[in-house]
Amino acid sequence: MNERYPTPLMGGSEAPLLSETIRAAIYARTSSPSQRFGHSISEQVRQCVQRCQMQGWEVQHVFRDEAKSGKDTDRPMFQQMLNRAKQGVFDVLLFWKLDRFSRSIHHAVRLEKQFREWGVALHSVTEQLDTTTPAGQFNFRNIANAAEFEREMISQRTKMGHAARATEGKWPNGIPPLGYEISSGGRLSIDAEEAELVREIFQKYIKLRSMPGVVDYLLSKENSNSLIRNWTPNTVSILLRNNLYTGRYSVGEVEKQVPEYRIVSDSIFKKATRIRTRFTKGSSKQGTMNRERKQRHIKRLTNQYKEWLNSTE
Repeated sequence: MNERYPTPLMGGSEAPLLSETIRAAIYARTSSPSQRFGHSISEQVRQCVQRCQMQGWEVQHVFRDEAKSGKDTDRPMFQQMLNRAKQGVFDVLLFWKLDRFSRSIHHAVRLEKQFREWGVALHSVTEQLDTTTPAGQFNFRNIANAAEFEREMISQRTKMGHAARATEGKWPNGIPPLGYEISSGGRLSIDAEEAELVREIFQKYIKLRSMPGVVDYLLSKENSNSLIRNWTPNTVSILLRNNLYTGRYSVGEVEKQVPEYRIVSDSIFKKATRIRTRFTKGSSKQGTMNRERKQRHIKRLTNQYKEWLNSTE
């Protein structure tokens, strides 16, 4: 049987050697499904297992969170790991790098204190972080500060990049609204086919005065291309609210008129808006709800009431 690690797991005075194996657990995380090489789940676990073999520790648990943000503490396997640590089922927790464990210095320091109370050490493979000694605990806080600084710098650079793109009238991501495509320079350009569909939706809504009616129309069209699939009243509503179709570009704190982005006229957009908001409380031009819409509204409320009754039984 391997000898117990000769220094106390959480600092303090040295303890005598015990003929007991150190029980190790491994925590690995990726923040996106596309991470590869040194950041992959398998590679993180492999390096942690290798470190345990070098130290003579016995791996008893492996916790994996795939495609989970480090800022989100409600990771399923992370929470399971915390519960097992609290139960005292392992003595040391290994992770490949501190930012796989936590990206917030406040969270990391708080966790380190909690683990210390549970009698569990933390060990980072790539940073030689080891809280089994007072020196290791001091080093832990330095590395945690560096990780927090790096996260804030990345966040700041991302915001600056978005602001710069917005100032130049570029689209901030790779998914343009219906009616547009992204040019090689990052600006939007009008897609003729999609733009025609956008205009058709506005015109049809003005005529039908009903988002579900527009959806029924789109789904009943013989042309079954990708432009008219998976329509719902909500997606129609989002489209009708998008000021970009009048050339009004608004990204972050940047708002300006970009004439080449216009797809519908101001008069068409305003007419659709008046119809869309005609039932809004306080509107000076409230209309009368048609019979079909009233029936749908009553049915929805009735179903909600029935669900409430069932939940109270």
